[in-house]
This record gives sequence, C-alpha cells and structure tokens, in this order.
Amino acid sequence: MADTTKTVVPADGQAGSEPAPQEGKQQRSVRVVLFALMTAMMLAMLDNMIVGTAMPTIVGELGGLKHLSWVVTGYTLATAASTPIWGKLGDLYGRKGVFLASIVIFLIGSMLSGMAQDMGQLIGFRAIQGLGAGGLMVGVMAIIGDLIPPRERGKYQGMMAGVMAFAMILGPLVGGSITDHWGWRWSFYINLPLGAIALIAVTAVLHLPKKRVEAKIDYLGAGLLTLGICSIVLVTTWGGTEYAWGSARIMELTGIGVASLVGFVFWQTKAAAPIIPLHIFRSRNFTLMSIIGFITGFVMFGAVLFLPLYQQSVQGASATNSGLLLLPMLGSMLTVSMVAGRVTTNSGRYKIFPLVGSVLMVAGLFLLSLMDTETTRLTSGLYMAVLGAGMGCLMQITMLVAQNSVEMKDMGVASSSTTLFRTLGSSFGVAIMGALFNNRVQDVMAERAGALGSKLTETSAQLDAASMAKLPAAAREAYQHAVSSGTHSAFLLGSVVAVLSLVVAVFVKEVPLKGAGAPKSAGDGAQAESV
Repeated sequence: MADTTKTVVPADGQAGSEPAPQEGKQQRSVRVVLFALMTAMMLAMLDNMIVGTAMPTIVGELGGLKHLSWVVTGYTLATAASTPIWGKLGDLYGRKGVFLASIVIFLIGSMLSGMAQDMGQLIGFRAIQGLGAGGLMVGVMAIIGDLIPPRERGKYQGMMAGVMAFAMILGPLVGGSITDHWGWRWSFYINLPLGAIALIAVTAVLHLPKKRVEAKIDYLGAGLLTLGICSIVLVTTWGGTEYAWGSARIMELTGIGVASLVGFVFWQTKAAAPIIPLHIFRSRNFTLMSIIGFITGFVMFGAVLFLPLYQQSVQGASATNSGLLLLPMLGSMLTVSMVAGRVTTNSGRYKIFPLVGSVLMVAGLFLLSLMDTETTRLTSGLYMAVLGAGMGCLMQITMLVAQNSVEMKDMGVASSSTTLFRTLGSSFGVAIMGALFNNRVQDVMAERAGALGSKLTETSAQLDAASMAKLPAAAREAYQHAVSSGTHSAFLLGSVVAVLSLVVAVFVKEVPLKGAGAPKSAGDGAQAESV
C-alpha cells in the first residue's frame, strides 16, 4: 500500500473510508508541499520583473547598450528551448531529482550573473539561468499533476494564481528598491536565499518514488526542437526591431525554424523515446487546450506590455509603480481563478470556464481598444478587470484539462508542451502586437508632429518619462495621441485573435476529471491517479 506522503490525495471511493483527522492531515501535507513548489515557482516569475527594473543601472556600469536586448533574449531562448526537454527528463528519470537539478542550475546562473564583469559575461550567465528556469515552471506543474488528482486541484488553484499576481505586482517594486539600496548585483543574488529555501523545502517535504525508464534520450529530436524554437523566438524578437520583417536575416531564420520543426515532427514518429510523443495530440482536449494556451499567452503578455505604457504615457502614471498599474487585471484574475477552481472541484464541471473566459477575454480586449486620451483611470481599470476575469477562467483550467487528457507516464511532456505553447504565444503576441503598435505610433507622430515626430520615434516608438518631459507641449500631446492610437490597434488585433479561443472552446469535450470526489455518474472514467 502506498505511503500517504507519496499519494497525497486519496483515490475515489477510498475517501469515505478515511477518518476525518487523516483527511485533514493529508490536506495539510499537500499545502506544505505546495508551499515548497510555489517558492521555486516564484524564483522564475520574480526574476524577470526584478532584473528588468535594474537594466538601466546595469548598462550604466557594464556598458554594452547595443547588446542590452540579449540579456533578455538569451534568457528567453534558453527557457523556451529547454522547457520540453526538462519535461521529458522528469518522465524518464523522476521528477524530484530533475526538479532539484533545475533549481541548482538556476541558482548557479543567478550567482554568476551577479558576478558578471561585462555585458558578454552577463548574457552568457543569463542563458544558464534561463536553462534552469525552463525546468522550474514545468517541474512545478508536472509534480502538482502527479500529486493532486485533477478533480481536487481546484482547491489549490488560487495559490498558483496568487504567486503570479504577487510576482507581477511586487517584482518591479522590489527590483527598484534592491537596485537603489544594495546595487544591481543583488537583483541576481536575491535568488540565492530564496533558492536555498526552495531546495531545502522540496528536499524535505516532497516524497516521490524513484524511477528510471530504460530508454535513450532523443538527442536528435532535442537538437531539432531547440534549433526550431530558437529560430522562431529570434524571428519574433528581432522582426521589426533589429531587422525588417522582410529582411534576408528574418527570412533565413524563418526557413531554418520551419524546416527544423517539420524535421522534428517527422523524427518524433520514428524515435524510440520521443521528446514530445505525438500521440498526446490525439486527445482532442489536449490539442484544444494547447491552442487556447497559445492564444492566452499571446493576449496576456501583449496586455502586460502595453497597458503600463499607455497608463504612463497617456494617463501620467508613475513608472515606479508599474506593477500596481496592473492591479485591476491581476486582482480580477486571482479572484476568478479561485472561484473557478472551487466550482470545478465541487461540481467536476469545467467546460463553462473556457467558454466564459474566452467571451470575457474578447470583450475585455475590445473595451481596452476603445481607450483614448480622455479615458479615466477608473474606466481603464474596469476594462482591465474584464480582461483579468477572462484570464482567470483560462490560466489554470488549460493546464488542468491538458493534464487530465494524458496518461500519468506523459504528465511531464504534457505539462512542458502546454507551457511551451503559452511561451511561444507570448513571443508572437509581443512581436505582432508590438509591430502594429510601433507602426501606428510612428504614423500618427508623423501626421501630428511632422518631421520632429518622425525623428523622435525613428529608433523606438516607446519614450520614457525623462524623454517625454523634454518634449515641447505640442509634441508631447502628439505622442499621447500616437500611443493611444497604437494601443487601440494592438488591443483590437488581440480581440480578433481571442475570438479563435472562443471557437476552439466550443469543441472542448467535458471528460470526467480523474480523482477523488468524482460524481458517481462518471463511472469508471474517473479513476484515481496515484503517484
């Protein structure tokens, strides 16, 4: 009989036989494990928020302004490329050891980044950090998928959403404070004590059976997937900024990316132990959740990028509190996510949430597209809350349904694939919405401010507060109208893309969730999942 620390949640049909004190003990055990996992998850989420605030200071000390974007790009590339590989390694060799390894690599990258003496070193060390970060998120999701049956996971959904909201709100504030008082190097060193807590907590409280599958790692598949992902991410990062969309470099990268991914898909049908087994896409729900996850990433990260810019440039909000500017969206997302989780646990029903979430997402983005230079903060806050409510219905439900659609042996690759689609969606969202925003801002500045307007936005359509303060009143007003017009175009595009999420959600099939508390009508389809 399995140890209760390994099978955290009792199987369906057994819960009634357990005494109430034992059930309460198991729930406390789950919360202790989740605390350890959420600490690790916060490492990855806080890092980019904190480091982003420290960037101007880093450039001032290390120089290398023209390579600044690579500090973010190197991290993003390593994270995206390593995510599916971490998921597969967890399936093959056991989640705990692989997860702990990702934490250690992340901490090594953090320590080295803090010790960097020039921009080249910092970029390389950030890539190491990104390799570890790729395993943090997918490790947390896969372990939760192992320990807690889908039917019970809604009880803890608010905790995961809360970590995301906490990181996005406090990250910039913490980053600014650390940089001002301790120096930019501590924006990396701060990960070390947090990581040590996560390492100790996970080692002490997470008990999973050791396993090792006798299968060779698919090195060719890993190489093709890494090359394909890196090429596509570089296209979305460089397109319209470093290089024109129609330039030879972008065309080359697009060709390499497409060819690599086509080759990867073909090889996965031949490989003995494929990195991403294609049979998981035979599940209609898994495929649909991957699409919805991509669209959610596309929309959410576009909103996170452009909303603070609009509020700072048009509404005069302070850049110091950029995380607080998103509070209406994040607060709504957290509240709705908690409610959705509880309803899912109590009723076993979940199809309503992708549908309602998609409708709210379309409505919220359309409302945000209506903002202009006269829109008040209260009005924009209400529009943000509508979008946040849609996100709250979708963020955790997509992972829940995706994991419910695969066998336990594929939990890691299912979690990593869903995470990868969301990451790729965010890359495409920032690139496409960003290109539309930049073009619209430059056009309106040329119309309203003539040659001066064209010169101001020639290199970048995003001006900081110091640059705006130096502008003549007429040019500053023109820029506010330009940003308002740019955000209108970006959010209108987002609302059109979000319609696809609604269409996809219609075809989701409500398969009974596995685990304790499943309704009797679910029959044998809702069997318990044990670790």
